Amino acid sequence: MAEQHIFQGLSVALVTPFNEDLSIDKEAYVSHLNYMIDGGVDGLVICGTTGESPTFSDEEFEYLVGTAVEVSNGRSKVIAGSGSNATNKSIKRSKMAEKLGADGLLIVAPYYNKPVQEGLYGHYTAIADAVEVPLIVYNVPGRTAVNILPETIVRMAQHPNIIAVKEASGNMQQIEQIIASVPDDFAVLSGDDAMTLPLIAAGGKGIVSVAGNEVPSRMKAYTDACLSGDMKKARSLHYELQPLLLANFWQSNPIPVKAALSMMGRMENILRLPLVPLDKKFESGLRDILDELGVL
Repeated sequence: MAEQHIFQGLSVALVTPFNEDLSIDKEAYVSHLNYMIDGGVDGLVICGTTGESPTFSDEEFEYLVGTAVEVSNGRSKVIAGSGSNATNKSIKRSKMAEKLGADGLLIVAPYYNKPVQEGLYGHYTAIADAVEVPLIVYNVPGRTAVNILPETIVRMAQHPNIIAVKEASGNMQQIEQIIASVPDDFAVLSGDDAMTLPLIAAGGKGIVSVAGNEVPSRMKAYTDACLSGDMKKARSLHYELQPLLLANFWQSNPIPVKAALSMMGRMENILRLPLVPLDKKFESGLRDILDELGVL
């Protein structure tokens, strides 16, 4: 049996709760970390897109990652979203995360600057050279305006410290090409909840999930069923969860998931600008889905 990858299974991109004054709601944050860990999630992705990472100061980043390491205490892997569109800033945050005890780093492709493939390769290898903690490359062209091509991922996979990719291109042909071309010890993870089943069936090793914030134990059961090849159970959970997986993207993530967690009584529905709360026209539909899943 193949050895399990350090980032195999279900990782959840955590939502960050805020108070009315837009400071971090520390009590709700610790409660949410415990909700994830009690739900059996394999990894906690802190300060990712879902956590509203572009709005954090270094002090807030330090608090969020450090607290996750402390609360987790080895029960779930802690993966810090330390990427930026400036390589030196990414290195600084990555070193902070390493010092705080993170198990891994999630590094988003540089956004806005639109680097060419050689620039992407240089960016990731510079970060990987600067730390000892392993890296997950995050390819999300819909947010970054740049697509990391399969051949670039294959080149990066030669670096001993670059050990996985979170693929959110939505292009299954591209994802399959990556899976077919990288070494067995390099993990391809889904960056899109709705593609968990096909991606793992094609040889992927897991998911970095948004829906895990709402239904951690069910997403864990779904991911495990996909990984173990229990297709009957995997398909059943895929269709049961699908309305929620799609609803989480009715508006820009994390707008819907934060509204859902507010309806569930887990945190206030407060976002930092430029994000705003869910449009009221979506509220009843989202509530119906949560009611159907029995989480209200």
